[in-house]
Amino acid sequence: MGQKSLKATVGLTGYLFFMSSLFLFWIFVSSPVAEASAQKKSNTETPSQKKKVKEDKMADSQNLNDQEGKYLLEVARKTIRQELFKDKPATQGDEMSSPKFSERRGTFVTLTINDNLRGCIGHIIPQETLLEGIKENAINAAFKDPRFNPLSKKEWDDIKIEISILTDPRPLEYSDADDLLNKVRPNIDGVIIKKGYYQATFLPQVWEQLPDKKEFFTHLCLKAGMDGNEWKKGKLEVYIYQVQAFEEGH
Repeated sequence: MGQKSLKATVGLTGYLFFMSSLFLFWIFVSSPVAEASAQKKSNTETPSQKKKVKEDKMADSQNLNDQEGKYLLEVARKTIRQELFKDKPATQGDEMSSPKFSERRGTFVTLTINDNLRGCIGHIIPQETLLEGIKENAINAAFKDPRFNPLSKKEWDDIKIEISILTDPRPLEYSDADDLLNKVRPNIDGVIIKKGYYQATFLPQVWEQLPDKKEFFTHLCLKAGMDGNEWKKGKLEVYIYQVQAFEEGH
């Protein structure tokens, strides 16, 4: 499957300079098999906001607490609302202060309606602070995802928002296809693949739709515009990252 993306830099200093400029990934939260619906949520969950962590023991200093995650969800919703209804910006008194909000972090914002994907855009490599990234990608996911029409006012009450905060990608060294399958960790690792100008990524959440490692890599290759079996040749550049995700609950 092809992907519209800007030319990229996955910029870990020294060894991740394989792309020429910072880039924006439009993420299909699911592959062709899973795209019809986003993650199914349990009807028994009642909190208005819940946290999902797709990470491998992130440093405590990287983790957001529940209040910080809830605040960023509110920021995403308010940002979309202001654009949709042309509301006045929130007053200073509504702001929460945290030094983590000033850190440069990769972010994604995902919108769903009735568990169906409605928009998902983000940055793998941070281009701005965490707070500004959430605001920008909230607008992008709601109004600039090329797969959907801009969000309408009649859809407003039905949207559900999820935000994802990413670690920096790091290279995954592997010897062959079997070694790649052994090293990647379902439900923990987000994966970036690259070969020449072809590149794509799946967030860790995609493992819930594609739990089989072979199918995961097959659909990721297709998304990048390559043959689905390209991963079996052992010639892809592979990078992994982890995610801390917060989502609204209705």
